[in-house]
Amino acid sequence: MRWLVWSWINLEWMPPRPNEWSWRRWSGFCLGALVAGLAVATWAGLADERALSLGPRAAPNILLDRHGKILTEEAGDWNIQNQVPLYRVPRRMQEAVLIAEDRRFYAHRGVDWLARAHGLWQGLRSGRNVRGASTITEQVVRMIVPRPRTLWSKWLEGFDARRLEARYRKADILEFYLNQVPYASNRRGVANAARYYFDRDLDTLDTREMIALAILPRAPSGLDPYRGGAKILDRRSIRLATAMRRAGVLSAGEWERAIDANLDLQPPPRRSAIGHFRNYVERQLKAEASAAAGPRRVATTLDAGLVDFAQDLLDQRLASLAPRRVHNGAVLVVDHRSGEILAWVVAGADAAGATPGRFLDAVLIPRQPGSALKPFLYAAAFDAGWSPAVRMEDAPYSEAVGTGLHRFNNYSHQFYGEVSVRQALGNSLNIPAIHAVNFVGPDRYLDFLRGLGFASLTRTAGFYGDGLALGNGEVSLLELVRGYAALANGGVPVRLRAIADARPMPNGARVMSAEAATMIGNVLSDPWARVMEFGRYSTLNLPVQTAVKTGTSTDYRDAWSVGFDSRYVVGIWMGNLDQTPTDGITGSTGPALVLRGLLAYLNRDGNTKALPLADDLVLSDSCAYGQSGCEQIFDFHAKGGARLAATRGQVAGPSMLSPTPNLRLAYDPRLPSDRQLYRFALAGVDGQDEVTWLVNGEVAGKGRGGEFMWPVRRGSYAVEARVETPGGPQTVGPVAFTVR
Repeated sequence: MRWLVWSWINLEWMPPRPNEWSWRRWSGFCLGALVAGLAVATWAGLADERALSLGPRAAPNILLDRHGKILTEEAGDWNIQNQVPLYRVPRRMQEAVLIAEDRRFYAHRGVDWLARAHGLWQGLRSGRNVRGASTITEQVVRMIVPRPRTLWSKWLEGFDARRLEARYRKADILEFYLNQVPYASNRRGVANAARYYFDRDLDTLDTREMIALAILPRAPSGLDPYRGGAKILDRRSIRLATAMRRAGVLSAGEWERAIDANLDLQPPPRRSAIGHFRNYVERQLKAEASAAAGPRRVATTLDAGLVDFAQDLLDQRLASLAPRRVHNGAVLVVDHRSGEILAWVVAGADAAGATPGRFLDAVLIPRQPGSALKPFLYAAAFDAGWSPAVRMEDAPYSEAVGTGLHRFNNYSHQFYGEVSVRQALGNSLNIPAIHAVNFVGPDRYLDFLRGLGFASLTRTAGFYGDGLALGNGEVSLLELVRGYAALANGGVPVRLRAIADARPMPNGARVMSAEAATMIGNVLSDPWARVMEFGRYSTLNLPVQTAVKTGTSTDYRDAWSVGFDSRYVVGIWMGNLDQTPTDGITGSTGPALVLRGLLAYLNRDGNTKALPLADDLVLSDSCAYGQSGCEQIFDFHAKGGARLAATRGQVAGPSMLSPTPNLRLAYDPRLPSDRQLYRFALAGVDGQDEVTWLVNGEVAGKGRGGEFMWPVRRGSYAVEARVETPGGPQTVGPVAFTVR
């Protein structure tokens, strides 16, 4: 060890051996290799010449509303829509940014070595990284060439910053920075930030607000006043104002006003669905011949004022319903005269920002519409010969499902006996709807819906069954509103438009008669037609004649309200996109209030008209078979249309309603045997017809009408019914069933 120490001290007196390098030569070689390696690594790590550019970024189309307003402040990788030239950025804004970020911007050539040394000294004194000391040019390099935040990246950014300044003027670099500097919520640029925080343009801001915008990029999320950073932002803003005063940028009076003023935050309107609407517009643009022309300013049909109103109304209504477990919603408003889409709205995130499915477009997602589809069923029935005056039976009804029974009920679980079609549709009764789909035919009704544009109904009529009458098939809000637009347009499907200057497209081929469509509008706008289920003072009773329909799906998973007047169609959906049920939200208790508010907004100028009626409609009395015989009912019908009761003429002859083939019943041993009865029922039988019931070939009972209460006993059975009709006796059955 002593020898080694002595050797190191006396190296200069020890001559090297032949062919042996001295320590100086070795040190020089290692240092040269290190420098060469660093140079090669630096050269390899520098940005590509093409990437180191301030040229235009890839831009989406800029969407404008129907009045020329930009629909949304961009939130994304680049600010494309709201760039401002440097000469339009207020001088005070530029000064605040330069003093906050890079005081010697106009003096250095990309790297401020004095600031780096000062930042290093501050870090050594405090034991932590106090400031990055990056120049504005280096920050621009970081934007256009993203790298991990490491010392090596900072080393490379310095060289790239010098290269950038060799290619561009200082003014170009500062302009790029002011337009692309990141803020909270993915906003970029001081112009976007001014609208995001103050809902104003740059040239309307005061000194205090400009100072705040200069400070916020240092920690966009931590200093964001919308996220609890207001106090820290105030302290840093006062420090920056004081620095500007010392630099002679602010006068004493301006400094005092700046530190005494409070930020007047004005959040911009939330338009949660603009991204979804953009996707819809882009698809329409691709269908045009000019779609390859590149990004452009697209004038859309949306009304920004209506969108903002609808967004606030929907979000507030959902907030009030949150305790009842409903979180998602959507609104679509259409001008059915022109087909223009006026509002496309999806509910925003809740206060915690954790709404399930908040990124999905609820306007396009198929959901069960419930009774909201019934108007189309009755329109098909009107074209098949019915009218609003036709009478039908609203009584307990069951349908075979495998070897069991499914019992249909109305929403209120009440049955009203003989009702008119007007009452059945107005009150959204389920049993008459089942009779209607059997009258029209499930296959024919499904084709009818597809002709209206319900493309989501991809299954067969056999798959949906009679439940299609009650809305068990899934459709989107867009499809539903388009269908109601066809009703409002006299039976002709309307081609919806999102682009104001798009090439006009002809409407679709007529799907229903004008008589059927306008009779549906007349029924749905009649408040007396819905009294039985909705009451005299329903939310659906509007001051302007409006056809309104609600729908509620199974287990309260979906609630709908749709309405149209002489010009507009408004559709609202509420539910949960994660498929969880709500706590009893229906179409009339949930979205109906939003529907009223939107229609009041749309008709605030009072320029409304009555719903039209087809010229060929006749208002006359019809003979319907009621409890007291032939009753007179006054209503509309098409010339030559059927006026008799629906229960007469739609059934060719008697048929067995219950039991259904291979039905399995359960005998309950806990109940007395004389209390266990099962209802045999026939369709197509008059109340005065005599019927003999036979079970396993033996007479079980006789009576008039199509019902008989049979005492239940365990075993296997076959039931027959012999009906004495005016045309002669008829036998129905046998139908086999078992009791276990």
